[in-house]
Amino acid sequence: MSDAIQQRMPGHRHDVGGGFSVHRVLPGSPRRAIGPFVFIDYFGPTTLPPERPMDVRPHPHIGLSTLTYLWQGRIHHRDGLGSDVRIEPGAVNWMTAGRGIVHSERTAEADRGKPLPIHGLQLWLALPLDQEEVEPAFSHTPADALPSFTVNDARITLAAGCRTGIGSGSHWSNCC
Repeated sequence: MSDAIQQRMPGHRHDVGGGFSVHRVLPGSPRRAIGPFVFIDYFGPTTLPPERPMDVRPHPHIGLSTLTYLWQGRIHHRDGLGSDVRIEPGAVNWMTAGRGIVHSERTAEADRGKPLPIHGLQLWLALPLDQEEVEPAFSHTPADALPSFTVNDARITLAAGCRTGIGSGSHWSNCC
């Protein structure tokens, strides 16, 4: 396969609730999905003004998982399982909806009333058919618990999956 760009996907603005917009790359014309990825939402870098905090109110998900990663800012996640965490830069939130989960994503009370820089990514992955009805689950991994390594002067943090043979001559393997 060539290293050349195969296709550009410009994306579009999408309000995910409470006036908070993301740049949604998937789905889009001409691709509805890429592998298991059904939505790719990129937001920021921007600063939320004090009078417009993030307020993505409680809403349901079914049959998929989401991974949320921030470079900047904070998001308060709450869900029907009792999870109540603040995701901060470099941390990862994995939420598996399975047969169904309700959650919200908001500006934390401590951050309200002041400008809040925000920059992040949320990946939505379709669950395999035989796992669409699994029990919902949530996990939070703090930034300092994620593996990181250097390849050709680039610092890489592994947010999901495993590393095998990345970089020239690499024989290191750390798979989950």
